[in-house]
Amino acid sequence: MPVTLDSKGRVRVSKEQRRLILAGFERSGVSAAQFARQSGIKYSTFAGWLQRQRRAQPKGQPPVMRLLEAVVEPGRAGAASPASPVILRLAGGAHLELADAKQVPITAALLRALTQSC
Repeated sequence: MPVTLDSKGRVRVSKEQRRLILAGFERSGVSAAQFARQSGIKYSTFAGWLQRQRRAQPKGQPPVMRLLEAVVEPGRAGAASPASPVILRLAGGAHLELADAKQVPITAALLRALTQSC
């Protein structure tokens, strides 16, 4: 990506470059802070881009859903047992541990609420 500096020495990024960077973030599955750090962009700059992009989305349009890979790690006996907890590792380092199938509905509701607040 060609780097352009303004009169104050700040890096300037075209709208097309910004769109490509934000699309890469949506595919990445990592937090905004982690993506900005990996991309060499100041978090405050990246957060501003993200906020402007989200404000520009038409009302009523569903939020972008990002899918992450699920990895099943073998249990201590070499295979996951029905009693093994399910651990969801979320972007940003947070994780949820489900020890019982009865926790799935409340976990789903929590994840929906978290997505709507972002």
